[in-house]
Amino acid sequence: MKKAALLLLLISSFAFAQHTTLEQKIDSIINDKKATVGVSVLGIEDPLNYNKNGEKKLPMQSVFKFHIAAAVLNLVDMGKLSLDQKILVKKSDLLDNTWSPLREKYPNGNIEIPLSEIIDFTVAQSDNNGCDILLRLIDGTNTVQKFMDTKGIKNFQIRFSEEEMHKDWNAQYQNYSSTNSIVQVLKKFYEGQLLSKKSTDYLMQVMLGTKTGTNKLIEQLPKNTPVAHKTGSSGKNKNGLTGAENDMGIVTLPNGKHYAIAVFVSNSTEAEAVNCKIISDVSKAVWDDLNK
Repeated sequence: MKKAALLLLLISSFAFAQHTTLEQKIDSIINDKKATVGVSVLGIEDPLNYNKNGEKKLPMQSVFKFHIAAAVLNLVDMGKLSLDQKILVKKSDLLDNTWSPLREKYPNGNIEIPLSEIIDFTVAQSDNNGCDILLRLIDGTNTVQKFMDTKGIKNFQIRFSEEEMHKDWNAQYQNYSSTNSIVQVLKKFYEGQLLSKKSTDYLMQVMLGTKTGTNKLIEQLPKNTPVAHKTGSSGKNKNGLTGAENDMGIVTLPNGKHYAIAVFVSNSTEAEAVNCKIISDVSKAVWDDLNK
C-alpha cells in the first residue's frame, strides 16, 4: 500500500474512533432523560461535523435574538440604520412581567438611546423588550426570515415576537430551528458570509459578553475560554413541561481554532437544573474530545 493511501486510512480510522467515542459520551448524557435533545457540532477551520437529532425542528426561544441582531446589522451594513442612531424607547415599550434589564435601567422609558445599546441588551442580556423594539424597527419577523432565506439558511422559521410568545405557549414552536441549521449559520457568520467584517466583529464581541446561561455551554469549560454564545429558555408551563432550554455559540480552542456548537433541550419534563446540566455535560464532552 502506498504511503499516502496508508496515511489517509490511518487518519480516517482515527477520526471514526474519535467520532464513536463522542457519540457514546453524548448518548450516556441524554439517553435516560425525558426530553428531546438536539446536538450539532461543526468545525470552523477543520472538517469536524457531528450531530445527534440535528435535523429536528426545535423551538429556539431567545436563541433567535442572534438572528434578529444579524438582520438589524445587515440593515446597518446597507446604510439604512446606524449603530449610533438614537432610538426612542417609550414607556409602553417596556412591558412588565417579562425579562428586561433594559426596563430596570430605564423604568420610566421615554428616552432616546443608541441602537448599539439596545442590541447589547437584547443579545448579551437576552432582553425581551429590547428584542421586540428591534423587531418593530425592522418591520417584524418577516424581515429576519427573508434575510436568513437569502443566506441559504434552511430549517429556520421565525414568526412571533417575545410579547406574542408570552401570550401563547404554543407560539414558541413556530419559532424553530434545527441544531444543524444553527451551527451552519454560526459558521457562515464567523467566516463573514452573513455580515460585513465590522458588523461581524461587533456582534462577536457582544456575544462574547453574554451574561446569561453561565450554567450551560460555558459552565465546565476552562475559565476564560472565549465563547461567543446566545442562550434561550422557555421556563415551564403549568404541566411542568419545558419547551426549550438552549445554548449555541462559537468556542475558541487552546490551539486557536474554533467550533460552532448548539445544544437544544426540548419538551422536557426534567427539572431546570437537569436540562441545563445536559447542555453543560455535552459541551464538556465535545471540548474534551477536541482537546485530546
